[in-house]
Amino acid sequence: MLKSSEKILKLGIPAGSLQKATIELFDKAGLHIVDSERSYFPRIDDEELHPVMLRAQEMSRYVSDGILDAGITGHDWIMENGSDVVEVCQLNYSKSTSKPAKWVLAVPCESDKTKPQDLAGGLIATELVNVTRKYFADKKIDVKVEFSWGATEVKARLVDAIVELTETGSSLRANNLRVLDTVIISTTRFIANKQAWQDKFKREKIENISILLNAAIDARSRVGLKLNVKKADLDSILKVLPAEKSPTISSLADSNYVAIEVIIENEIERSLVPALKRAGASGIITYPLNKVIH
Repeated sequence: MLKSSEKILKLGIPAGSLQKATIELFDKAGLHIVDSERSYFPRIDDEELHPVMLRAQEMSRYVSDGILDAGITGHDWIMENGSDVVEVCQLNYSKSTSKPAKWVLAVPCESDKTKPQDLAGGLIATELVNVTRKYFADKKIDVKVEFSWGATEVKARLVDAIVELTETGSSLRANNLRVLDTVIISTTRFIANKQAWQDKFKREKIENISILLNAAIDARSRVGLKLNVKKADLDSILKVLPAEKSPTISSLADSNYVAIEVIIENEIERSLVPALKRAGASGIITYPLNKVIH
């Protein structure tokens, strides 16, 4: 139930394909959502937040209309719905990767179509109808676009082409489909209602959530690194040690040594740690991070 006071932010959480990744992201950000599998109104450990589970496809409409103060959805659905909302920030995560998702124009591999212009006069099936119509209109290609109620890849051999969402391309390959063009590139967005954005309490709450979510996302690709170094080796170690800014250097009880602490990218950890060991570092420790705030 809502609190008797008006210090409440109505927050849309995407149900469906983004749901699991979003719940995990909020958890890492320190906002713990429970009952999301059983209820459209899950609980969260913040009395000033009132979460509601909605499909990403309709989220921007509810935010634009003021039914929700803020929510998480894709840039694609904001464009599809023509929603007039505040795009607070981009959140670089999706259902399976951190890469942007693409809506692509695809045909069966056996099709003789090689470019969008070859589809003139044809029938296109997609869930992203308005964006697809604009794509073809901008290219001055006359086609008919019809709404697809799911399983669009299966319909590729019943119509002339499809416009379908893909992250990894695995579903397209599994259905033996070939991409002709990218219609739109989409990332996840945190959006706000324009009136809610003008409210001091709600805006601060939205901005706080934005900071925490982005900090949790940034932490996914980084680890903390600690090591001990002889003062005599410090300059050579610093030359090979990457850092977001300057590394933290602390004195140790043994005056001949210093301790260094720094944040590094996950992808360089495996090559950097052996190099530091060979350069004379000792007591090397790496550890996971919950949040990285720039």
